[in-house]
Amino acid sequence: MIDFNLLDEIIAQNNSFILTTHVNPDADAIGSEIAFYKILKHFGKKVRIVNHSSTPYNLTFLDSDNVIEKFDYEMHSELFKNADVIVLIDLNNFSRTVSINESISNSNAKKICIDHHQLPDNKADFYFLDTEFAATGEIILDFLMTKHKPLITNEIAIPLYAAIMTDTGSFRFERTTPKLHRDVAYLIEKGVNPVEIYDKIYDQSKFSKIKLLGRTLNTIQLLHNDKLAFMTITQNDFIETQAEESDTENFVNFNLSIEGVVLGLLFIELKNGFKVSFRSKGNVRADLLANQFGGGGHKNAAGARFYNQEMNQETINQILENSIAYLKSIGE
Repeated sequence: MIDFNLLDEIIAQNNSFILTTHVNPDADAIGSEIAFYKILKHFGKKVRIVNHSSTPYNLTFLDSDNVIEKFDYEMHSELFKNADVIVLIDLNNFSRTVSINESISNSNAKKICIDHHQLPDNKADFYFLDTEFAATGEIILDFLMTKHKPLITNEIAIPLYAAIMTDTGSFRFERTTPKLHRDVAYLIEKGVNPVEIYDKIYDQSKFSKIKLLGRTLNTIQLLHNDKLAFMTITQNDFIETQAEESDTENFVNFNLSIEGVVLGLLFIELKNGFKVSFRSKGNVRADLLANQFGGGGHKNAAGARFYNQEMNQETINQILENSIAYLKSIGE
């Protein structure tokens, strides 16, 4: 149970806030940041949003006022030192802020975490965390519905709807509850246009992204009696299609659209290492696999990032072998 009274007290008792989120932010991260920014502004607080990564082009409409800043140590180090509160949104592990991690850790500001992922690193001072929520945006919406319902204007409803719609897989994932539908209906009553938001996020892709998707789908392989599917993306793929890492959002889910597949992996080569996205169905635990490699996430959606390590056949095979061993251990 999240203590929204405590969150209210922290807001009331402090003046300057910095909001940040994880590397390669998704709509839940950006939408939640923007909504919380507007809440704090309503209460007359000084607030800045500073992220490690640029906002993906299909999410820039959520930041129509261009308030999100990209972290620069020279520009922002003093800001982090002097803030009253640093709010980590949609993450519970400081390292996922990458270049901002040091500035957060060295700051004397109160550090609070608003999130719905498992296994926090316990470095924050206060956690407003519940894994039963479908999205971080739902936590912020529940805070407003519980404590400040009149604050839910159209400009706050839009980013919260985007956050929730995307992290529920367009309302098809298992944490999509009757209560969530009722609360989202309230956002629609505030003027949210579901068709328009879906179109902006999912149906306005750059040609480069579609070319990259085509290449990625062509790499799909099946293993373990066709229960495991995996795909790969190399740096050469990014260069030749002129696509970006953020374009790969949701690519991994195509693995699970194959009949009989219960576990899907996507290997992405980065400039300074590689990352693996894990997706699963039912009681197959993607998060347990990601944990083996220092990652984390949700029961059926997780990831792990490997810095300064080469993505080669040996490293891919090792992760695939661990994945198959896990499937065998649970009788799949």
